[in-house]
Amino acid sequence: MVKEKAYYLSVFGVDEALLAMLVREALSRGGNYGDLFFENTLYGNLVLRDGAVTTGGSHVDFGVGVRVLDGEKTGYAYSESTSRADMMACAKAASAIAGGMPMAVDSPTRAAFRGVPNPEADRYPVKEQWTSRSMDSFLPFLREVDAEIRSRDSRVEKLTAVLSFQETDVLMYNSLGELKWETRPMGNVNVSVVFRQGTRVENNSVSRSWRMGAEMLGPSLIADIASAAVRGLDARFQAGRPKGGRMSVVMGAGSSGILLHEAMGHAFEADFNRKGISIFADKMGQKICSEDITIVDDGTLVGNRGALNYDDEGVPGQRTVMVDRGVLSSYLHDRISAAHYGVAPTGNGRRESFRYAPIPRMRATYMESGKANPADLVAEVKHGIFVDEFANGQVKIGEGDFTFYVKAGYLIENGRLTMPIKDINIIGNGPVALRDIVAVGNDLALDPLTWTCGKEQSVPVSCGIPTVLVKSLTVGGE
Repeated sequence: MVKEKAYYLSVFGVDEALLAMLVREALSRGGNYGDLFFENTLYGNLVLRDGAVTTGGSHVDFGVGVRVLDGEKTGYAYSESTSRADMMACAKAASAIAGGMPMAVDSPTRAAFRGVPNPEADRYPVKEQWTSRSMDSFLPFLREVDAEIRSRDSRVEKLTAVLSFQETDVLMYNSLGELKWETRPMGNVNVSVVFRQGTRVENNSVSRSWRMGAEMLGPSLIADIASAAVRGLDARFQAGRPKGGRMSVVMGAGSSGILLHEAMGHAFEADFNRKGISIFADKMGQKICSEDITIVDDGTLVGNRGALNYDDEGVPGQRTVMVDRGVLSSYLHDRISAAHYGVAPTGNGRRESFRYAPIPRMRATYMESGKANPADLVAEVKHGIFVDEFANGQVKIGEGDFTFYVKAGYLIENGRLTMPIKDINIIGNGPVALRDIVAVGNDLALDPLTWTCGKEQSVPVSCGIPTVLVKSLTVGGE
């Protein structure tokens, strides 16, 4: 959502002359670039547990962050007040942290992104603002979610439904004279259900998230959540653990993209490569996997959880192809890494809030569809597993070694899905697994779950993948 510039100046109590003055103060002791990041976020949440409201409320986070870049050094300070005196003190603190000699008038500058926000090109248009409604007006939606799930399966024992949302006003200014502004919405629905069948208990969680307003809360979303909550439940109650070992793994479309994000995507972030941590640090322009594979990080998907009109450095959101038909073609850059490599920023400079300096982060990361029929990938496997629901995992970003917990899947025997499986781990190495993908399905799906990336800071992301066949991974079973 993009409002008039005057709205944002008013929210933060500033004018353009003051913004310029603050940046000059931030650069008074040195540095070749400085910027300001203003944030005003309203958070709201409502929790319904077994039909009773247990939590509900809202709060506001407000402030400004000031950053100074001086070569490889960063000075950063923030203030929860935007009074003139507090912001000047914040700018002086950032300047002192960065240190160095005063910047020469003719010092070279970074490439600037001119122009102003365009409401017609908004990637998160809002029909109904979250802030236009009272908290209790959302209660009927949660009650309908609860009732619909219970109507679909009598084994529900406990059910928790949570609605959370935020609206964030952002104003950004830097020493290049760029001024950007926008309002970022986010709506999230999370449902956790405990099912009991005799003495056996199964849990399932469903979430949905988009950069949208309250218009996302409707009958179709209720039906979608309810369907997902009970899907595959009979198989879960029957599921067992297969014998472990090295075997082929077919990863289902959609949420398997979290492995792409964690075990591979982080290795493409430019700060890890600039510092020589990533295994891909010296592989730009080289073939790293099959030519059937193209991997994209995209900030342009309208309404997507990872969408951005601008990143948190004021760089326009864009679609970045990291792997182009098997060849490593781009890292994910913020302004620091882009200057280091002599390339343009890719719009991946992101931060959790005004309290943090931006770093390279993913947005919506996915593998493009291939040509294979997904059913044929299963048919090719003599012995292996099919997985499409992941929970938590651990990844060593530099090396790419990973362990992921699989919530549900199936054993594959002689090209057919047979025994339901659960509670297993898959273990491998991201770059090796990428190289070992031998077939890519034609069914790319973007996962609408509430994925949050926790690299030093937490930011909303999304992921996706078509069905893929990995030649060999270690499966931790019986």
